[in-house]
Amino acid sequence: MRRFALGMMTSAALMAGLASQVQASSKDYSKSTKTDLVTKIMGNKSYQVYSSLKLEEVTKKVKTKTKEKKKYTVKKKEWKFGKKLTASADFRYAHVQSKSYKVKGGKRYYYIYVDGRPVGYVNEKAFALSKANVVSQVSLVNNPSDSVGFNAEDAINYVTDQHGSLVDNDSVEISCKSAKLNISDTGYVSSRKAGTAVLTFKYGKAKATSKLTVRGDAKEGISSAGVTPVKTDLPKIETWSARDRASSHKYWATNMSGNAKGADIETIFYHPAVLSAPGSSNLEAKVSSAVQGIDFYDNDLVTSNLDLGQADNWEARGHMVYYNMRKVKEYNWQLIPSKMLSFNTWLSYIKNIKVSPYMKLGHGQSVGSTKKYVYVLANWNRSNNWSNSQELIRVKKSTMEIDKIWTFKVWNGSAKYPRIFLNADVIDDNTLLALFHNASKHRYEYWKISRNGDSFKAKEVGATGSDLISNSAEVQGFVWNSAYDVYYIAFNDYLFKIGAGLDGKTDAGKLLNYYKFDTGRREFEGLSSYGPELYVNLNHPTETLKVNHITK
Repeated sequence: MRRFALGMMTSAALMAGLASQVQASSKDYSKSTKTDLVTKIMGNKSYQVYSSLKLEEVTKKVKTKTKEKKKYTVKKKEWKFGKKLTASADFRYAHVQSKSYKVKGGKRYYYIYVDGRPVGYVNEKAFALSKANVVSQVSLVNNPSDSVGFNAEDAINYVTDQHGSLVDNDSVEISCKSAKLNISDTGYVSSRKAGTAVLTFKYGKAKATSKLTVRGDAKEGISSAGVTPVKTDLPKIETWSARDRASSHKYWATNMSGNAKGADIETIFYHPAVLSAPGSSNLEAKVSSAVQGIDFYDNDLVTSNLDLGQADNWEARGHMVYYNMRKVKEYNWQLIPSKMLSFNTWLSYIKNIKVSPYMKLGHGQSVGSTKKYVYVLANWNRSNNWSNSQELIRVKKSTMEIDKIWTFKVWNGSAKYPRIFLNADVIDDNTLLALFHNASKHRYEYWKISRNGDSFKAKEVGATGSDLISNSAEVQGFVWNSAYDVYYIAFNDYLFKIGAGLDGKTDAGKLLNYYKFDTGRREFEGLSSYGPELYVNLNHPTETLKVNHITK
């Protein structure tokens, strides 16, 4: 009787029942599921990215299971993809974010923002799921006077949860396996005695290890600041306070001789105002245009973008951004977060930008690069722990991920007279030149720091007998120009040109000229030199400018 009753049901009732069964087994959500805006880490597998994913009503014919096997038309809703945009591999090194997803066939599809621009939907398998990516090797200098030690979180490139969302470093469990070294409750490893350790980083199913070594020579880095400074007679030079910035755009400079057009700077590149989605409030999610340091190597431009929420943190962090300047019209980069560029044009730009994971930057103005690597001397100008070790971070250009960390120390005879460098320039993969302001003796010191394997040696190679700026303004950039063997030191609106003497032809530390630029109280933020060319960065808005007539 039950079979008969089913066979006699009206078509409408049968279709409703079949539709209900089909929808119940689909495992699809009828609406988008919203989450907090999170950073996603792209994995190595590539999946299609679609412009949309919508529930659309479709009509299907189904057969009954009765002897008659009649066909009925059933209406149901199914998820349908929109236009195929590109493959997720194109966003492997971009800054990817999401705040919603939809479920189709039991699989999550996240709506993603890429470098700030809303894009479309991609299968969550495109992300790095439950993945821990850490620096494989950390080498610390033996520093008996270091009261803090090494923050193990600095070795984290990223850790993700089961859905590929970036996990806050503080949520990662870090343990230390060593016979001699221990990790504190706050996650710091002491460098006061030699030893080795294996650091384990774990979150859920994500797990990775890093080898940490404290080198054996406690005398490494002890040197002598014995260079006689070149006496420098300057008028009283004061610069404005950064608090008083305005938005004027004048780029001429008056030089030491009073020439009102002693040099000029011209814009060659406008930076994107932001490379993250609207509403990016958590620290690791926002990629701001607060550029602190820049470096050119050939046509590669790298910047250190400080997280302004970390401005008063002595372990300040942010992102580094790589731009391939060969491939882009110089003034169009600023449009990247918007939809003003066509998708294909925008995509061609995105393929030539790489955003690093959230990482330690310190002051962010000690940036340099070589063909394969970017280097950051991650010291901070508000640290009171002057005897602590200095952290040099190496980033691979190919991935913009950290692959090695060293610490080193430089003492003038003993720990009583440490040299902490807030500004430095990388000469090659084994050498950097660093600037130290000895305020008590009113002079600037220039140091050459050389690496042999994992060990560092320091030598003072020049000194200038002056504070240069009389009202204690902070240095905003330092670079060595190899073509002319000179240093450049930038303050808010001043640029000083000083002989380096590394080639033996110029007096090391001699003031050769200075230039006061009418920047409308827009402060310099970083210097770079490649070959004979010199570049300076300005903020508010952020732009990179080429310096003309100054190196001749």
